[in-house]
Amino acid sequence: MYTLFYYPRNASLAPHFVLKALDVPFQLELVDRKKVAQKSAQYLRLNPTGRIPTLVDDDFVLCESAAICLYLCEKHSEKNLIPDAPQAKAEFYQWLMYLTSTLQNELMVYFYPERHTQNAIMYDDIIKTQQSRISDALAILDQKLGNNSYLVNNQFTVCDCYMFMLCIWADEIAKPPLSFTHLNRYLKNLARHPAIANVCQFEETDLTIYK
Repeated sequence: MYTLFYYPRNASLAPHFVLKALDVPFQLELVDRKKVAQKSAQYLRLNPTGRIPTLVDDDFVLCESAAICLYLCEKHSEKNLIPDAPQAKAEFYQWLMYLTSTLQNELMVYFYPERHTQNAIMYDDIIKTQQSRISDALAILDQKLGNNSYLVNNQFTVCDCYMFMLCIWADEIAKPPLSFTHLNRYLKNLARHPAIANVCQFEETDLTIYK
C-alpha cells in the first residue's frame, strides 16, 4: 500500500493522477499547508526538504513529484505510462524535464516573487515578466502538441499528468493555457480522462472551464 502525503492542487497532484491511472492500492495523508504542516518536525523527519509531496512505499521514502511519478510507473511498467521504444522514451524524458525544469520553475517564480528579490517594489515587475515567460513556454508546448491527443508518442503518459497539473496552476495568468488552440483541445480532452476527473473531484478542483 502506497501512502502519498499531499495537499490539494499542490505538486502532489501529478503523483495522485498517476496512482489513480495505475489503479493500484494507495492511501492519502493530508499535509495541511494552512498550518504549515510541511515544516513540522514530524514531517521533516520524513522529508527534510519540507516540501509536498512525499511517497512512502513500505520502508522506502521518496520526494520530488516527478521522481515519484517515474518510480510508480517503472514499478508498474505493464500500465504503459512510460513509452517502451528507446526514441519515444527519450522524447518522453525530454518533455518531462522541460515541464519540470522550465514551465514549473517559471510558475514558481511567478507565484513567489518575494523569494527572488529583497525589494518589494520589484514584485509586480517579476510577476509581469513571468507572465510573458510562462506564455512563451506554453506556446512551445502548444506547437509540440499540434493535433495530437497526448504530448508524447500518441499515448497517455506521466507527461500528460504533469502537464495537466501545471496548466491548472497557470489558469490565472493573463494568457492562460486554454487561450492556446491546441492546448485548449488537449486539456479539455484530458479533463475527461477517468483518473484526472476522479482526482480533481476528490481534491475539489473545479474543471468547469475545461468543459
